[in-house]
Amino acid sequence: MESMTSYCGIICSKCPVYLATQADDDKARKDVARLWSKQYGINIKLQDANCDGCLRTDGRLIGHCRVCGIRACGIKKKVSTCASCTDYACEQLKAFHSIAPYAGRMLEKLRTK
Repeated sequence: MESMTSYCGIICSKCPVYLATQADDDKARKDVARLWSKQYGINIKLQDANCDGCLRTDGRLIGHCRVCGIRACGIKKKVSTCASCTDYACEQLKAFHSIAPYAGRMLEKLRTK
């Protein structure tokens, strides 16, 4: 499977929902929905645990990705990830990386390539 990194730096191709969707694995979707519902205090249903990765404009997206401002900005600016944006690192991205530092580290790696 080809690696896919989202605009914000999350590696979509390692995400359990993305993997379950691509494998069309209902058991894996159910497991992730149950885990994330408990972990994040929200109710994720099996049918909502589908995602084709945020770089796709015609695919299925999970939860917040549908309304993500970082994703919307990346699409508008036509960048492959925020690492290649001329406004890197904007305040919106910095705020996200404060709660998801692993995504910030990924973008930093991409910037050094």
